[in-house]
Amino acid sequence: MLGAQGAALARGLRGLTHSWRRDSRALALVRAAGAVRAGHGQPPAGPAPRRRRLSLSAAAVVDSAPRPLQPYLRLMRLDKPVGTWLLYLPCTWSIGLAAEPGCFPDWYMLSLFGTGAVLMRGAGCTINDIWDRDYDKKVIRTANRPIAAGDISIFRSFLFLGGQLTLALGVLLCLNYYSIALGAASLLLVITYPLMKRITYWPQLALGLTFNWGALLGWSAIKGSCDPSVCLPLYFSGIMWTLIYDTIYAHQDKRDDALIGLKSTALRFHENTKRWLSGFSVAMLGALSLVGANSGQTAPYYAALAAVGAHLAHQIYTLDIHRPEDCWDKFTSNRTLGLIVLLGIVLGNLWKEKKTDEVKKSIDSRIEN
Repeated sequence: MLGAQGAALARGLRGLTHSWRRDSRALALVRAAGAVRAGHGQPPAGPAPRRRRLSLSAAAVVDSAPRPLQPYLRLMRLDKPVGTWLLYLPCTWSIGLAAEPGCFPDWYMLSLFGTGAVLMRGAGCTINDIWDRDYDKKVIRTANRPIAAGDISIFRSFLFLGGQLTLALGVLLCLNYYSIALGAASLLLVITYPLMKRITYWPQLALGLTFNWGALLGWSAIKGSCDPSVCLPLYFSGIMWTLIYDTIYAHQDKRDDALIGLKSTALRFHENTKRWLSGFSVAMLGALSLVGANSGQTAPYYAALAAVGAHLAHQIYTLDIHRPEDCWDKFTSNRTLGLIVLLGIVLGNLWKEKKTDEVKKSIDSRIEN
């Protein structure tokens, strides 16, 4: 009796199971068909093909390049162009200041120096990675750099460096003789500054001396020589600026640097970083004010300096030196700061024409009277 009831119960359960499977399959087919009709999916025959999103970011451009070229493009840091901007902007300041009153900066020189900035920044990064290949392997943020990761051999990196320097020399030879000699003098700084982090807690100062050489070179390329009253305070202001942004940058790696024995201003300043950065900011703004006075700048230039001061104050006040992400954001924001200075120089120079015309009109009216 019990056996018969158990057999009947088992048959009933199997029937329910088969019925549930049929209903599930039917429901799945209905959903799939509906999804295809609505255009929201694909038939279950295979996975949907992934569509590559179009992007104009530097990293996306490097990722879309032929695979054999990608390690070399990353060695040049083309995927992180903010460093190229920070090298290029002091050149643009100098070129803008050297322009004739009422005129825009020389577009040919701006393009020439832009090309040179890409090449020389790439060469500097290649030299840096050759020197630091053993250290880069020990730092999380730099372990995937092409030389440290083994994507490019030392021999090939030297060949690549030779190619970059050759092209950069071609750009330099387009300038006057004074500028050629001045530009060639910076090569020693380019080669040696990556070593400074082994020697001193002030490698950011060495970087500032190197990265802001364009503040001297841009003026000489236009004028044929340097005017110390303008070029030297401009160069000094750029050095102070580099001490600001590269100290912030160095706080990203301070723990790893301390473990492997490298030095930086981030390790030198510790919790006093904001005080030091404030001092550098005051020195930068003071030097830029002197530049404006010695070059006869006008109201738009000084308005831009006020905006730069506000930018620096916000940058330093909100900086969290213990958060690498915030340090990176603050570091990259300095591109905007440099563009503000350039805008002030250009508008201040254009304002000179209006001021000159007003003076001429007043003189002419006095003569007529």
